[in-house]
Amino acid sequence: MNKACIFCCCLLLNNFVIAGIHYIDPGENIQERLQEAMILSKSGDTIQLNEGLYELTDGLSLAQSGVSIKGAGIDKTILDFTHQLSGAQGLLVTSDAVVLKDFSVINAKGDAIKIIGVDGIFIVNVKVEWTNGPATENGAYGLYPVQSKNVYIDGCIAIGASDAGIYVGQSENIIVKNNIAEYNVAGIEIENSYYADVHENSVSKNTGGILIFDLPDLPQQDGHHIRIFDNQISNNNTDNFAPLGNIVASVPRGTGILVMAGSDIEIFDNSIHKNDTINLAIVSYFQETDDENYHPHPRSIYIHDNKFSVSGSNPDSERNELARILESFSGDDMPDIFWDGVVPLSQIIFGQPEEEKVALGENPGALFMTIDPLKYLLPFIDPLNSNYDDFMTHRSSLRKIVIDIPFERLD
Repeated sequence: MNKACIFCCCLLLNNFVIAGIHYIDPGENIQERLQEAMILSKSGDTIQLNEGLYELTDGLSLAQSGVSIKGAGIDKTILDFTHQLSGAQGLLVTSDAVVLKDFSVINAKGDAIKIIGVDGIFIVNVKVEWTNGPATENGAYGLYPVQSKNVYIDGCIAIGASDAGIYVGQSENIIVKNNIAEYNVAGIEIENSYYADVHENSVSKNTGGILIFDLPDLPQQDGHHIRIFDNQISNNNTDNFAPLGNIVASVPRGTGILVMAGSDIEIFDNSIHKNDTINLAIVSYFQETDDENYHPHPRSIYIHDNKFSVSGSNPDSERNELARILESFSGDDMPDIFWDGVVPLSQIIFGQPEEEKVALGENPGALFMTIDPLKYLLPFIDPLNSNYDDFMTHRSSLRKIVIDIPFERLD
């Protein structure tokens, strides 16, 4: 058999490898062929998913470091888990320095793409979606890096997650940029994480746009140094469809940005509009906890140079406690920025240190409201403070997050 015939035979195979590139086509036995490629790949290899619909019945997992999984395009290569029978997620990654690029994952039984315990994950031009629209039975998370370092998410789309479309938790050194998040409970959520830049994202039609949470009883706490900037955050008015008991089930429909606990958070140069309950809320963690090391109150929040409009035109007060509180205090004059004013007892008595206070820079036309906890404890005294100037000050900006990106592997 001559070389030309051998080459033609290779082209007829569903899988073949040339110079570290594992070429995969959809079709017969795709579950086994694709998982085998993930097992056999070595550092520096690429799994090239050619154009087509990959119908999968089980979850996939990658445990080899330095591997790239690339498709033919976000709408051309589609991993379809509609008929998934087993596995807790669509794709699980547990290895370092992995690139995921140019493909979609739809209708995963659980989370779409979960990454756990890695150093270096680069997700570029990837779409995750539940195609039946917002529904409680949808998977919890779309893109889901947790307990990881150097997390880079760029140009992705997340639709329909029953918790968060793009979630980064208990991680460090994070960039989330140029993404679209729609029809999730939370569009983008950063939880118990250190050093994150979230910018130039379009976040709309979720229950809550961007959530910055710090929660108790987790291995990594005291989330800090998070910048939220240059984002478009509007019309996040989808009814909350999270399963009961999830922390995000408490997020009111119509929330732009919600900060719960955490410290050193800078929110600037965003466009925040038409969120039916509140454009931006800063609150303390409200549930009881036995975690003695947990700090439930937000500290050092700096808000400046944002554009706000039309906040609270239809608050979720029938179903949500926070929305009821906001409506009861503000009536028809809902603020753009709300801080619940809750601080430790010692700070109620002796005052909050200046460096821990909510700080407002220029936010043209924005209305602000907070509750004075000391006045709230006294009868016949209005506890509300809507005086913007009382909180207006200048703070130094947080530093930019830098990640060493393997651009040659992103080509």
